[in-house]
Amino acid sequence: MSIDPDDLTAPYLQLVAILRGKIENGEYAPGKRLPSLVVMEQEYGLNPKTIRKAIDALKAEGLVVTSPGRGTFVKPPEND
Repeated sequence: MSIDPDDLTAPYLQLVAILRGKIENGEYAPGKRLPSLVVMEQEYGLNPKTIRKAIDALKAEGLVVTSPGRGTFVKPPEND
């Protein structure tokens, strides 16, 4: 899946949808690290600020957690 520059949806929201889909289908499993900003820049053709905005949105949804110096990880399900 790629970012469509002709889509009226903001690029960061397109990236949120892509990453959310990969988390939901298990491509990015709980506890797995997401690709680095540099890798996502190359893969999706977006600038780091846009990627960070998408990551922040996923954090707000409770799907990922960030660890400074380590990366962004899919949040494991919470135990009840």
